[in-house]
Amino acid sequence: MRKTLINFALLLFAMPAFALPEDGLVYQLKASVVKIRVILPNGHYGVGSGVVVAKDQVVTNCHVVANAAAINVIKFGESFRASSIKADWQHDICIVRFDGLNTEVAQIGSSKNLQYEQPVFTISFPNNAPKPLATYGFVKALYPMDNSVIIRSTSDFRMGASGGAMFSDDGKLVGIITLKSPGRNAFYYNMPVEWIAQVQNQPEQAIPAIGAPPFWDALEENRPYFMRVVQPYQTEDWPALLSLATRWTEQEPEAIEAWYYRAVAEYKLKNIAEAIKHFNQVLAQNSRHTNALLYLALMDAENGNKEAALAKATQLDALDVEAANQVKVALGLPAKTEAKDCQATC
Repeated sequence: MRKTLINFALLLFAMPAFALPEDGLVYQLKASVVKIRVILPNGHYGVGSGVVVAKDQVVTNCHVVANAAAINVIKFGESFRASSIKADWQHDICIVRFDGLNTEVAQIGSSKNLQYEQPVFTISFPNNAPKPLATYGFVKALYPMDNSVIIRSTSDFRMGASGGAMFSDDGKLVGIITLKSPGRNAFYYNMPVEWIAQVQNQPEQAIPAIGAPPFWDALEENRPYFMRVVQPYQTEDWPALLSLATRWTEQEPEAIEAWYYRAVAEYKLKNIAEAIKHFNQVLAQNSRHTNALLYLALMDAENGNKEAALAKATQLDALDVEAANQVKVALGLPAKTEAKDCQATC
């Protein structure tokens, strides 16, 4: 019964409601996001997105522009041809120069200061959209890497969005849309803005610029653990997940998500005492880790510890109403209703 209830509850885990940023702010920020069109050596075309971070300078993913014979930006119906590029191939962050591009410049914020469950939104040109589109979501995980953090959020994106902008709700650029995991329940990853400053110090290269694979396109065994755990997690291969997550905690003991995935695997393999210990360790490091708190609350409810479950539901109310409702339903209590301002994409 315990496994069935928790599995059902976590399947219901949905995006909570939140106040959307003002329409005027989103409209203003769309002016700083551009569509990038590349001409490939074989004559085919490719489309991506970019964000203006300085006069005539557009940040995008290197995988959008690598090896392109020509790179164009389309803005307000006018096309601009790129004159040079600065590249950090490893981190998949490139700055492309478009002389004469006169548009709004995004204000750069900080990726490292983001918090779990903080609202964010993205602007890009998914599926070669004629106008920039916005999606809304929350920060779900932060993975430390090279003096910053990779950002995973519930702001989804589609092909063509790569290189687009992620903003905090005060309108500051905090991430660059980059990649998603395979499968239906994809994880969406964004590169940190701190890496942009590193690219600005790189020398300019002529176009075409011969690229190299980014870290996320390495062989499976050479990819970061936060990518490697997704497949066994989604396919419910709990022994494989436990093996990976254990090695992750040993190599990166401060990585919150390493302990979370280890705890999930331990719970699924019925190592309950170890799972509880490690879920609590996650919360000791980050009290805003909704999923760890939800697991512990549901276990309290199943074990008849109603007072402890209600206390955790109260904590969840401040982070994620939907998660708090799952605990209340498990306790046989009425769920809190809260109207949503918008769907995930507007």
